[in-house]
Amino acid sequence: MENTQPKKRILSGIQPSGALTLGNYVGALRNFAELQKENEYECFYMIADLHSITVKQVPKELRKNSLDLLALFLACGLDGEKDPIFYQSHVPAHAQLGWVLDCCTYFGELSRMTQFKDKSRKHADNINAGLFTYPSLMAADILLYQSDLVPVGHDQKQHLELTRDIANRFNNTYSDTFKVPEPYIPKIGAKIMSLQNPAQKMSKSDPNENSYILLLDPIDRVVSKIKKAVTDSEACVRRGEGKEGVENLMSIYSAATGKTMDEIENEFAGRGYGDFKAAVAESVVEILKPIQAKYNDLIKNKDYLEKIYRSGAERAAYVANKTVSKVYRKIGFIQP
Repeated sequence: MENTQPKKRILSGIQPSGALTLGNYVGALRNFAELQKENEYECFYMIADLHSITVKQVPKELRKNSLDLLALFLACGLDGEKDPIFYQSHVPAHAQLGWVLDCCTYFGELSRMTQFKDKSRKHADNINAGLFTYPSLMAADILLYQSDLVPVGHDQKQHLELTRDIANRFNNTYSDTFKVPEPYIPKIGAKIMSLQNPAQKMSKSDPNENSYILLLDPIDRVVSKIKKAVTDSEACVRRGEGKEGVENLMSIYSAATGKTMDEIENEFAGRGYGDFKAAVAESVVEILKPIQAKYNDLIKNKDYLEKIYRSGAERAAYVANKTVSKVYRKIGFIQP
């Protein structure tokens, strides 16, 4: 018999704050594409441009980064015709519900958010109200689509817990309105660390360019960065204390090839780091070449990209506006 149960709904989003790294691909974009292929979920993919302006942006760069990110979503395997890919700013319901949820979120809850504390330290000259209420807007993003599941990394768990608290608070006050979302832990995914400091997550904001691999890095630069990655003096490919650099390269190789860590240790038993790094570089290049080729084609086709984001916004708004209408009615606003 055909399964008539409605698909569970997932919302995923990334800020258009600059070039994406290999870590972004392994930890997020590849999983987004896998979710579509599984066909078990109804997916909404958001380019979170409203969130990006909590930090000062150069308008021209923000526009370029936003279009680049859409092209990369598609180049990494997402199908914008199957599930909506949209700009957050193109669906006004995000800001509408964001304000309502600001009024349902306590000052103390927001002041405890670790990301607010971290970003306040990094951007001490721009500690704005949006940076403080960012988690309420994130809650609106999730609850607008009555999301069942939300993919979360370690740094977003606190925000999802707050979202659940806000949803329960609103439901208890005004009757059932929002689904209370659960975290979604991807089946596949390794945490990719810095090539130069494996105690830190790979990040494009690292001042050392050799610490990260960008999805659009030239191939020769990718190979060079992997060759320069920190290891140790043992020249033995294995996991263990003090071998964080080697283990990080093993994680990258595992993510690229699907091989387990045990299989990788066996493959390189008795072989040095030169062979190992060459194999890691080759496996990463095999991932990046088709992504870069597709991106280069897409970024020239502005009409197609516009078609994707316009259609995505229309489909997202259809769902989001129904939620806002329900919320407005529940809290006592006169319906337009």
